[in-house]
Amino acid sequence: MTDADDSSSHTDSSDPANPTTFDVIPAVDIQNGEVVQLVQGERGTEKTYGDPVDAATRWLEAGADSLHLVDLDGAFDGERENAAAIESVLESVDVPTQLGGGIRTAADARDILDRGVDRVILGTAAVQDPDIVAEISETHPDSVIVSLDAKDGEVVVEGWTEGAGVSPVEAAERYEELGAAAILFTNVDVEGQLEGVATDPVRELVEATDVPVIASGGVATRADIRALEEAGAAAAVVGSALYEGNFTLAEAKAAADDGEGRDGGVDADSDDA
Repeated sequence: MTDADDSSSHTDSSDPANPTTFDVIPAVDIQNGEVVQLVQGERGTEKTYGDPVDAATRWLEAGADSLHLVDLDGAFDGERENAAAIESVLESVDVPTQLGGGIRTAADARDILDRGVDRVILGTAAVQDPDIVAEISETHPDSVIVSLDAKDGEVVVEGWTEGAGVSPVEAAERYEELGAAAILFTNVDVEGQLEGVATDPVRELVEATDVPVIASGGVATRADIRALEEAGAAAAVVGSALYEGNFTLAEAKAAADDGEGRDGGVDADSDDA
């Protein structure tokens, strides 16, 4: 577990908000105490993958440089219902972590950061009160990642159930001014479907802002990893493709390192998957 205030240790390739190389970040999404993956963020579509600590340690053993943690119950209900499971994960890992889901106030965020999470991910809270980004950053600099989840070109909130009436680019520009350390962009249209990524929205965000853009949603092959890197993303959060064995974490990182994904992406039904 890393110290929340030790920013000096988080300026290398293992830190997606201060990248020197493209990072592939395994997702550990937790619902009812179990790791799950959802299709387009909808309850009832989940597929379970076991204990969060087991998943986190497995990704570390596979070479993960950081982890993406989400309390899905918190995202849907606004309550930190998986706090104990997340605490157990934090006690079991020694790489940078970013956590989202159910963080609604600056006090919530500071408490989570003080418990050892390196960066908090704000979605609904930042949309409802953009100044919360600056407020948290005053006491915990470089600690806020703003999550922009988009469906049909519009930012969505409240567990992807409500439109915010703003485009991802417009929102990103505002949060950059308020001190966001990075933008986490999730394309809900392709999330969890293993059908590939849409790079145009990612490229638009990269070109519009100077903060790192972390991409999420739709990664199915190593070619998708390479496409996101070429679009300018600093990192990619990957869930279903890793859990389903489309490729290994090492293969995904190699695709980003040497461009293998551009010509050698592995399909879900490939013999090499």
